[in-house]
Amino acid sequence: MEKQEYYAHETAVIDEGCSIGHGTKIWHFSHIMSGCTIGEGCNIGQNVVVSPHVVLGRNVKVQNNVSIYTGVVCDDDVFLGPSCVFTNVINPRSAICRKDQYAPTHVGKGATIGANSTIVCGHNIGEYAFVGAGAVITKNVPDYALFVGNPAHQLGWISRCGHRLEFDNDGYASCPESGEKYCLTGGKVSLVG
Repeated sequence: MEKQEYYAHETAVIDEGCSIGHGTKIWHFSHIMSGCTIGEGCNIGQNVVVSPHVVLGRNVKVQNNVSIYTGVVCDDDVFLGPSCVFTNVINPRSAICRKDQYAPTHVGKGATIGANSTIVCGHNIGEYAFVGAGAVITKNVPDYALFVGNPAHQLGWISRCGHRLEFDNDGYASCPESGEKYCLTGGKVSLVG
């Protein structure tokens, strides 16, 4: 028998047919459903549901009480805050089966989804974007964008380290923590150099 390369608390339920990467930790009362893929070095908190065919990249941090439903793909280094939730059907009804209408949601590398946020399906969260606590995402979020509120709106831009970016008249900003330089052109932010 092959040695298990991840840790799962004894109360976690892990269905057959999932792929779980080396060094991943799965905590109390979480349910990992068949057909999902979880990358290396992830941390799945307490009372988390990872539905069939969800894909989590490497080093994804999922805090307690998070629901990740079919149709969600999270790239490497994504942070999912406590009690955030993803939907997968635009107009759910108990009496109508809409499993053939799941709308995909993609969360880009390094993005943060704040506590108690709701991501309405069919929208993408850009790389290193930051969704504030309690936000309700009803549209695509660009790379490096800071979104807050219900419905969420853009409040500004944010660095890879999670700091607000203040752009000068020439469209350049620096992260106060890393010193990395960013450029704002045509409503898009990119890392310089």
